[in-house]
Amino acid sequence: ILALIAFICIETIMKCSPCEGLYFFEFVSCSAFVVTGVLLIMFGLNLHMRIPQINWNLTDLVNTGLSTFFFFIASIVLAALNHRTGAEISAVIFGFLATAAYGVNTFLAVQKWRVSVRQQSTNDYIRARTESRDVDSRPEIQRLDT
Repeated sequence: ILALIAFICIETIMKCSPCEGLYFFEFVSCSAFVVTGVLLIMFGLNLHMRIPQINWNLTDLVNTGLSTFFFFIASIVLAALNHRTGAEISAVIFGFLATAAYGVNTFLAVQKWRVSVRQQSTNDYIRARTESRDVDSRPEIQRLDT
């Protein structure tokens, strides 16, 4: 929501002389809103369960990490190059708020990703141990050394 509000604020600006900072902020806020919105819909409707080949925890981590980084850079650039109009100041404020929100989400996504990696390695170990025990207990598999 903060990315959307920042995008709306930046879209209300009618004139700019160095427009590069404004265009960069516009691109970052719109991209972050769209990608995060698509992921939110996928997670909300459990569509991610239908595509297990994708590591969704890592996907969320990459999205939030990149959004944090680019929102921070875009907010700094816009803060340095603005003309002190109300819309630009509002966009900068909401840009930094979005940076903070994405930063918190990045921290939580890192923790979730670490837990999933630990669970995956534990599951692989348990599966390997179970499969090695199954070989010994199956009589149709004969040992070559006997």
